[in-house]
Amino acid sequence: MKVRLPKGVGGGPQNMDAMMRQVQKFQEEREALAADLESREYDVAAGGGAVNLKIDGSLRVTEIKIEPEIIDPDDPETLEDIIVAAVNEGIKRVQDASASEMSALAAKYGIPDGAF
Repeated sequence: MKVRLPKGVGGGPQNMDAMMRQVQKFQEEREALAADLESREYDVAAGGGAVNLKIDGSLRVTEIKIEPEIIDPDDPETLEDIIVAAVNEGIKRVQDASASEMSALAAKYGIPDGAF
C-alpha cells in the first residue's frame, strides 16, 4: 500500500536542507538571546522601597541598598524578611523574562512551548 504524504512533507533533500537551515538559524538566535538575557540587569524594590536590589540575568545579586530607617536592632527579622522577598522577586522577574522571550522565539519557529 502506498502512503500519500501532504505536499511539503517528506519530500527529499531540498526540504531536509531547508529544515536544517531553520534549525541552525533557531539555535543561533537562541544562543544570542540567552547571552542577551544573561547580560541584563533588573531593579527590584521590596518593603515599600526600603530595600532595593539589582540582579542580573544569571541570577546573581549585584547590589543591595537598605534605607537606614528600616534597620531596627530590636527587630532584625523584619529586615531579613524584606531582603528575602526582594531576592525572590528578583529571581522570579529574571525567570519570567527568560521564559517569555524564549517561548516567543520558539513560537516564531513553530516549536512547541517547553520543547527545549
